[in-house]
Amino acid sequence: MESREDLNTIFPFLPLILRSSSLFWPPKALAVLKALSNGPDYSGVDSGAIFFDAIIDLRDCIFLSGERLAPSAHRGYVIFFDQLMSPDDSRKWFGEVVPALASLLLRFPSLLEDHYKNADHVICEGKDGLRIKTGLRLLGSQEAGTVLLSQELISALLACSLFCLFPVRNRNDKDLPTINFDRLFASLYPNVKQSQENKIKCLVHYFERVCLCTPTGFVSFERKVLPLEQSSVCTCYPDTDFWSKSTVPLCSFEILHSGFIEDQQYEALEVDFANKYIGGGALHTGCVQEEIRFMISPELIVSMLFLSSMDDNEAIEIVGAERFSNYTGYASSFLFMGDYLDMGPVDSMGRRKTRIVAIDALCKPGMRQYRVKGLLRETSKAFCGFLDLSKYQINSKVFQEGAFCREKNGQNMNDVDVDTRNVLPHVGSNAFTTRKGDHLPQKCHGSTQCPDRKIDLDGSCVLVETSNGRSSHAELIANPSCAYSKGLESQNSIGVATGNWGCGAFGGDPELKSMIQWLAASQAQRPFVLYYTFKAAALQRLEEVTRWILSHEWTVGDLWNLLLEYSSQRLNGETSIGFFNWILPPSADDSGTANDTHCTSL
Repeated sequence: MESREDLNTIFPFLPLILRSSSLFWPPKALAVLKALSNGPDYSGVDSGAIFFDAIIDLRDCIFLSGERLAPSAHRGYVIFFDQLMSPDDSRKWFGEVVPALASLLLRFPSLLEDHYKNADHVICEGKDGLRIKTGLRLLGSQEAGTVLLSQELISALLACSLFCLFPVRNRNDKDLPTINFDRLFASLYPNVKQSQENKIKCLVHYFERVCLCTPTGFVSFERKVLPLEQSSVCTCYPDTDFWSKSTVPLCSFEILHSGFIEDQQYEALEVDFANKYIGGGALHTGCVQEEIRFMISPELIVSMLFLSSMDDNEAIEIVGAERFSNYTGYASSFLFMGDYLDMGPVDSMGRRKTRIVAIDALCKPGMRQYRVKGLLRETSKAFCGFLDLSKYQINSKVFQEGAFCREKNGQNMNDVDVDTRNVLPHVGSNAFTTRKGDHLPQKCHGSTQCPDRKIDLDGSCVLVETSNGRSSHAELIANPSCAYSKGLESQNSIGVATGNWGCGAFGGDPELKSMIQWLAASQAQRPFVLYYTFKAAALQRLEEVTRWILSHEWTVGDLWNLLLEYSSQRLNGETSIGFFNWILPPSADDSGTANDTHCTSL
């Protein structure tokens, strides 16, 4: 079996036996699964109570009897399948879905072996012939890497979660989150909470869908790391000088007071307001932004199997997760609202062009968020998430300390005829509108349209100049000014869709966080930010502020330095007002000619 080293890292957390390079179920477990696959007439599993007994039998067969499940898990399975589920739905579940899931689990060993046989793919052509490992493996702290899984294999892994078959005894040692579903079901007892019931309904619906029609695509899970030590080959964790001296222009900023991040139509990078443990309380009692996203797109849950908690210099990007459910409400009002048919486009790797980046904010930061350390941590965390690390060869040159101030042939890079500040997504249209010239690189969707192209990790085509009057990829790497001035060939039209990151239960300052994410997206060369305010009262002046800042043509460094000045005044008790009121002069208007004492030195 290929990728044996990858398998060795994750094998202690899988329910299978490995012998002579082959994976298989223990014989007794195999017998139980075969019985379940033959339906309730053969297995006798036709209720939640008997279903849970079968789960216990399976766990005994794979030597998990010493690992206790959540105390009320049995009651939860009984409550959901025997009381909350309608008789018709219960008959379908035990007559069709459970046998199909058992059949899927019977195929699990072979699905996993096939995965490892094909785990190494050329998926990034930043360097000719560069091969990136994509095998299922533990990705621990500071271990950058990508795992690429088929949707079919993901469904088998999630079936293991439903049947509570994953060993958990060593997960805490590796800072891995919960992965079995026992605590989720246990939360139904003693009082059924609407949100918990409907979270389970989303998962049950997912299993019904995948058993009816096996999905055929792929999902990638990438751990992104900004190294803490200075390096000449990649972008490192920024210091305050990095932000203060940046002359990168601020990208465009579009504000939406209604709608949800997951409904954006621009293939933008969708921000998951994450817990440091990916998934947060998805498999516990949590039901806010991250947990809801994991319920309507359950394939995200698989990340919890092999991705340990995030450090300050880390983020997680997931590409290709399919959405299966509609919903309404939030937190205690969350409701499953039926089937969702995901019609999103698919890239060359078979992944839906749904890009989700998990970044965890400081929890209950209080006044810490105004300290330099707190500002640096939050801005750099968002930057790590928004940065396209698959293009690190170019980015590492462009983003090195002082690179933004470098002049070439008497021209400052800040004057190059590429203005991402004015590239705005036209809401309600699939096109992009450019206010100051049409400099936005066009996306390519087919190989016949784009002979001179390379496929990036995101599956889009990036035009690469050739010797016939164009610049080679190597030339762009060697000359970052050229990379910038040639229309950002390394950058496509993928912006950032976000909102009040770290501002709800985590207690962050929404005015500060909106500016921090704007800085990070601009520095990461994202062409735009779509900001969903969720009608937060604190952000009533956000549109006024962003228009005013853009009218002054501030850079990332300009805005960062103003954030430092404001935060210093907050810490020293010199001001108690919010950043928006602090930065806008009383007579501010759209012309940018207002008398502003904070900006005279910029």
